[in-house]
Amino acid sequence: MDTHGEVHVAAVISPLGKVLGTESFPATAAGYRQLLVWARKRGTVRRAGVEGTGTFGSCLSRYLQAQQVEV
Repeated sequence: MDTHGEVHVAAVISPLGKVLGTESFPATAAGYRQLLVWARKRGTVRRAGVEGTGTFGSCLSRYLQAQQVEV
């Protein structure tokens, strides 16, 4: 995920490296839920790469970890 103050951009990548989709979501609790629902429609989400886990991505990282996604 490419994280920013107002919007986070996510991409889902297959185990073979194929991009399955990209989308933008609000940097809010509701946006985090929307992002994970969207990603799970494309497959099982086991792991996520989040840019800026100490700044803009910190809340998203904590949310994903609470949902059993390795960050």
